[in-house]
Amino acid sequence: MHFVIMGCGRVGSMLAVKATAMGHSVTVVDHDPASFRRLGADFSGRCVAGVGFDRATLDEAGTASAAAFAAVSSGDNSNIIAARIARERYGVRNVVARIYDPRRAEVYERLGIATVATVRWTADQVMSRMIPGSPNHEYRDVSGSLTMITVDAEPSWIGSPLAEVENLAHARAAYLTRLGEGVLPTAETRLQEGDRLHLMVRTDQLARVETMLAHRKAEACAESARTAPTGADPSPAGTEER
Repeated sequence: MHFVIMGCGRVGSMLAVKATAMGHSVTVVDHDPASFRRLGADFSGRCVAGVGFDRATLDEAGTASAAAFAAVSSGDNSNIIAARIARERYGVRNVVARIYDPRRAEVYERLGIATVATVRWTADQVMSRMIPGSPNHEYRDVSGSLTMITVDAEPSWIGSPLAEVENLAHARAAYLTRLGEGVLPTAETRLQEGDRLHLMVRTDQLARVETMLAHRKAEACAESARTAPTGADPSPAGTEER
């Protein structure tokens, strides 16, 4: 596949090198030709010096035939303009933009442009390491209505069937990290000591679910019954086959 990467900083150069190592065709675009030195002498892709949202530059980079476009320069405005042009003018299906301002990132996600909010992601990662066991927000869908969290449940939850956790949280377990490996849960899966639970949760219920899993199971069950979201399916996962 052909990839176009706008921005040859640390992120862009790393993406370009990894993509070429996987056998893909890659063109890197940057307004500063000196930045291409980050790619190394053995880089097999193409380099185009120019403004990343200029049509002539994008044409030269082969954007019309690109399977994916990544805008990872140091400027939010440049990244979002380039991403929109790649998607709307060139019809590139897979477009992603790095955005530093998390408020902007949420706006562009709602417009259908995939974003990586550097500051928000970094803050979440740092906090999860400062406070072991604290919930980490891994992913939010384009509409903002669903968020995937990673959480270490309070020890009294160990041994609980995962279906029970889903029913109480009104959430869906995406997978578990167990002994450093990802595990797809089944109807018989139970939480074990050391498990990290990756849950897909309604964004407006994040605080309730995170609080529930941070407390002892008996207390959480009582609180969950009192504060469950109105109209929620009482058994979103436990009564279905996986």
